[in-house]
Amino acid sequence: MAVVLAAVVVVTLVNWLLAHWWVLLVLGSVAALTGGGLLHQRRRNARWEAVRVRGLRYELAQLDALHHARFEDAVRDLMHRDGCRDALRVGGGGDLGADVKATDPFGRRWVIQCKHRRAGPAGSAVGTPDLQVLNGTARQVHGADIAVIVTNGRVTAPAVVFAEQQRLHVVDRQTLESWASGSRPLWKLLRAVPPPRRPTALS
Repeated sequence: MAVVLAAVVVVTLVNWLLAHWWVLLVLGSVAALTGGGLLHQRRRNARWEAVRVRGLRYELAQLDALHHARFEDAVRDLMHRDGCRDALRVGGGGDLGADVKATDPFGRRWVIQCKHRRAGPAGSAVGTPDLQVLNGTARQVHGADIAVIVTNGRVTAPAVVFAEQQRLHVVDRQTLESWASGSRPLWKLLRAVPPPRRPTALS
């Protein structure tokens, strides 16, 4: 019975549409306009996002005022600005020393640990233990080609020495200011960055 009723409904609907074919034209026009509008909106949003990313800048005072999680977001956004399209904030409980992960345009995998200090340079300094955590997990656990610690505060001299010994990169307050307020990508500001993984015109 159900099959027969369904068939009757379908036949009736088809006959009605054949008799009122203009309804199909109206529905098709509405669908085309709606789809075109959504596509236009999506493209416009993409253009605005591209403009925003290209023009992304932070002053140190802005970064100092952020919550530590928003500081991680800012570092992620700066990596995205630099061309790391997969930049992702992964910081939180159990992050194993990684707050931001990204792959740069040269195929290198970045693992970044963020150390935000609300008091900026007056806050507690980033020390060797912080870098030891990064050193123990960045490459072995997260597969980093480039392991970085970023802070808006101070870094102790022993921590800087340890970083050089272990091929870790330190983005201190001065380097952060150059990176965040300028337009050069982070790998242009760091020394001894590994060569590109994939051949490019720049390599």
